[in-house]
Amino acid sequence: MGSKWRKMKLALGLNLCVFVPRTLEDSPSLPDCDSTERFSDAALLSPAHWGSSRPSTPTPSSHGLTFSKSGSKSSKTCSICLTKLKQGGGLAIFTAECSHSFHFHCVVSNVKHGNQICPVCRAQWKEIPVQGPNLDPPSGRASVGPAGWNQNNSLMTVVRRLPPPRRDLSRRLIVPLCQAPEPGVFDDDESLGNQTICAESSCNKSSADGDSTKIIQMKTYPEISAAPKSKSYDDFTVLVHLKAAAASFRRQNCTGNQASLPQFSRAPRAPVDLVTVLDISGSMAGTKLALLKRAMGFVIQNLSSSDRLSVIAFSSTARRLFPLRRMTDTGRQQALQAVNSLVANGGTNIAEGLRKGAKIMEDRREKNAVSSIILLSDGQDTYTVSGSGVNQPQPNYQLLLPLSMHAKDESGFQIPVHSFGFGADHDASSMHSISEISGGTFSFIETEAVIQDAFAQCIGGLLSVVVQELQVAIECVHPKIHLGSLKAGSYPSRLMVGGRTGFIDVGDLYADEERDFLVSVSVPVEPSSNSTPLLKVRCVYRDPITKQTTTLESDEVRIERREMGGEPGVISVEVDRQSNRLQAAEAMAQARIAAEQGDLAGAVGILEKCRMALSQTVSAKSHDQLCIALDAELKEMQERMASRHVYEASGRAYILSGLSSHSWQRATARGDSTDSSSLVQSYQTPSMLEMLTRSQATYLGSPSAQRLVQPLLSCRSQPKPR
Repeated sequence: MGSKWRKMKLALGLNLCVFVPRTLEDSPSLPDCDSTERFSDAALLSPAHWGSSRPSTPTPSSHGLTFSKSGSKSSKTCSICLTKLKQGGGLAIFTAECSHSFHFHCVVSNVKHGNQICPVCRAQWKEIPVQGPNLDPPSGRASVGPAGWNQNNSLMTVVRRLPPPRRDLSRRLIVPLCQAPEPGVFDDDESLGNQTICAESSCNKSSADGDSTKIIQMKTYPEISAAPKSKSYDDFTVLVHLKAAAASFRRQNCTGNQASLPQFSRAPRAPVDLVTVLDISGSMAGTKLALLKRAMGFVIQNLSSSDRLSVIAFSSTARRLFPLRRMTDTGRQQALQAVNSLVANGGTNIAEGLRKGAKIMEDRREKNAVSSIILLSDGQDTYTVSGSGVNQPQPNYQLLLPLSMHAKDESGFQIPVHSFGFGADHDASSMHSISEISGGTFSFIETEAVIQDAFAQCIGGLLSVVVQELQVAIECVHPKIHLGSLKAGSYPSRLMVGGRTGFIDVGDLYADEERDFLVSVSVPVEPSSNSTPLLKVRCVYRDPITKQTTTLESDEVRIERREMGGEPGVISVEVDRQSNRLQAAEAMAQARIAAEQGDLAGAVGILEKCRMALSQTVSAKSHDQLCIALDAELKEMQERMASRHVYEASGRAYILSGLSSHSWQRATARGDSTDSSSLVQSYQTPSMLEMLTRSQATYLGSPSAQRLVQPLLSCRSQPKPR
């Protein structure tokens, strides 16, 4: 009778509650994990045991589901917001028919997002709280939730019995009944406010003040220092080398629990607008979704109050969890709650997820200096493009990207999509095409255990952008010299009419990043001159903090001309090294084509031939580190082409992530190679390594993460199938 009376009161709207978000200062201390706890997907997001360096961020408990001696289920922590459940604590508690308890406002938020599945046991709820009529809130109190974000109303909630869930029989997808409608225009991004991000140490100065104030250092190297006067060259190579300035870190010691992390205080940097587009299809259920939530928790914790984040979740359809919001203390808490409400089900509609991600970037009222989209999926889009087969044409992967993401913005550069292919079943070709078209990188996450490290490496770069809109101009000096080619990888390049001038559009550079471009020129005979001027290089770029545009010019590139039979010029190891990189990348591309045509033996032979050629070069004989890394990478690719099964499972994705890395000269995750000891991480920057260190330290401080990740990590040491 009591239960019926309680339901009647709820139905009459007598059980009212107003939610004011709780901060760390309001939260009681939380117990540590013990060895008997059992973790849900939601609980794995908790950063409580990470030793976070942000004292003002919420630190929810990582407790999941425990069992009492009587066998009834009890929960000390709300598995949605990960804060403590406490009777009489001022917050209403909702207990579902599966016996799991949550904060009432958390369940309402979950339902508003279309979720009627228990985050702990995944049972389908038949009775759920739904939003009723609005009431005027008490003075001075406002409800804040991941869907509303500072809504000035309170929630009157009632419980209703749901009819049997409707299902799309063709896809076995539970149709959400209470999903909150989205606005037609995503212009509800949070205001940037007055951000003072420029410090004296980071303000741009004239390049005439000395190399210490330059954001970019530029060097040039001819392939040989001297050439005979009577000899001409049709394909003489000059290397243009660029390096961005370093990001300064000040390391501080943190005190606290034994899992505390070193805190890194960075010099003022450019703030970021980041949109993450996350696959929550049915194949992501279980450990995958748990680790994705934890990885997103790491991203959220490492964004500053100047950075803005929005999250798109997609399965058969896509929905925006919350608009672009600054990651203040409150913003982080709400973002964690929204991400932790995700439940996996449905199909994989990558195109719809990207469409909404692009719409957020297009409709925003204000823009931070840096903008980027992160896409993660473990499957294949079955809504926009059809799969490829032996007798089927190659799918048009351009259809996955909105037209707005094909075009450049007003500055002439695109918003990059950094894509992450997750597991053995994702469509590596489509993910690689998405990143190539948009100007981003493609990373291959082979095991669930490294997903957070892969994200950490990516945001370590995004949070260290020091150069934007970089364009390199090459101009011939000698009247008889003409440009032959510009070898710039995936960067757009063009030769002007007459072949006397060329341009390379580079875009953003992370701190400490390097770029190397090989320029081919024709060199004439010089019988009466002791030197020949070849080129001049000019860089134009914008400082993302000061917004100032700077032009940097190099000295003339010259080679000495000597009489025939004289002492030969010195061969440049720098030019030879970059020639090896391009040769290896070309071999990878050719091997991939052969493998896609079914000729795995021929693909392995192409890679072996390249390895033999590299071993005879000047840089290889001088034990150059890049040459050693290239050989190790080519060998790994050969092993991943041992059979058709191995190639389909990991070889294709590994090669494409390698091609993406070399074509953009930027670090990508390849299998489990985010490890800093890996030989194939030639493009990792100190900023990326610092963020990787922080990521890996979170596992050391979290027993729950260790228990979850350790079985996955052990798989990495097992031999690959042949």
